[in-house]
Amino acid sequence: MFPSTQQTYETNIRLPFSFILFGVAAFIASEAMLLFSGTSLVQGAFRIPSVWAAMHLAVLGWALMVAMGAMYQLVPVAFLTPIWNETLGFVQFFITALGIFLLSISFLWKMEFVFFAGLLLMLGFVLFFIQMAMTLKKQPAKNIMTLFVSTALFCLLLTVSLGIALSFHFFSGSKIADHVFMLKTHLLLGIAGWFTLLIIGFSYKMVPMFSLAHGFSMTLARYVYTFYVSGLAVTFFSFFMNSSALFASGTGLLLLGFALFSYHIVTILRKRVKKKLDRPFLFALFAIAIALCLHGFAFLFAIIGNTAGFGVIIYGYLFGWIILSIVGYLYKIVPFLWWTHRYSQKIGKENVPTLKQMINEKCTVFTCGLFLVSFIGVILALIVSSLPLFYVAQGGMVAFSLLFAGTIIAVLRK
Repeated sequence: MFPSTQQTYETNIRLPFSFILFGVAAFIASEAMLLFSGTSLVQGAFRIPSVWAAMHLAVLGWALMVAMGAMYQLVPVAFLTPIWNETLGFVQFFITALGIFLLSISFLWKMEFVFFAGLLLMLGFVLFFIQMAMTLKKQPAKNIMTLFVSTALFCLLLTVSLGIALSFHFFSGSKIADHVFMLKTHLLLGIAGWFTLLIIGFSYKMVPMFSLAHGFSMTLARYVYTFYVSGLAVTFFSFFMNSSALFASGTGLLLLGFALFSYHIVTILRKRVKKKLDRPFLFALFAIAIALCLHGFAFLFAIIGNTAGFGVIIYGYLFGWIILSIVGYLYKIVPFLWWTHRYSQKIGKENVPTLKQMINEKCTVFTCGLFLVSFIGVILALIVSSLPLFYVAQGGMVAFSLLFAGTIIAVLRK
């Protein structure tokens, strides 16, 4: 589990949980909104206000806020340095949460106001960037994880800047650059840049931690970083030059980088002491396999020129890789954080629950299974354009979001 250094660099428990609980509420809302957007989605109409609102609520309100909350807890543990300014963290939370709420409302109500909500979000992200930059600056010894996380933060800053530029189009009615180029880059840097680099970076801490792996080499991580970041750069230039050959090369490098990461995780797991891995953690590992397959499909589609299929790939990547990773890790992180907060000082003084008693593992298996079945159902519904199948599968996603929220609340009541 988490090393003892966590005690030395402990973060105020209310800070990470503020982000996590907001994220859980946003996830429920986003899944319900997607359910009511079924007609448009099965017809391939992804670029409409209701879908934008739902997806930004899922990506920003759920995935990003949870990632931020987790970073406030994991960065001190992984990099052996306390959070620079916790008060700034709470200020950043309220600004970012308000910005996400206003952004979602603006998409649904009046697109021209998206720009102003985006500016508020930009302020929140800049504060987060400053917070993490100042925290990482104090790290005693930099390592490859520092490089992954720092690059991820840089991608986040670029993603938000591009989002502001895109929202300015709706506000002013004028174009400051090519809209399609900025949209593609916005998606690339946000999904494959910020989220993927962040998950890869912290996986190098959490996979050994949750599997009790020791004596593994981190040399391969340098090649993972080199190939994956090179893939991001080449793909960016393919958008800029509108080159299908460069696009295929970029997706190929991304595939190679992620394949090396997947192989590296396998080699780390071979060094584990814990032979039977916890089930929620297995789902986080399964998300890696899903992402590897999707990278393969992206490379294949880039070669044959099937750009129409990327809408489904992006959805699959968001939910099958990013969101499933977050869910799998949260099922491990939340019980530990709450147990540490409530019971760590009571050991030896009174009876306290064990860490395993903090969460019903059978329930987590059922909910994650429901997520996977619903996820596959939505993917199939989008591929074959089946509205009935979409409603059933997306209804399963809504049910999962409610069950997930119930599980987190149940932990906090113990």
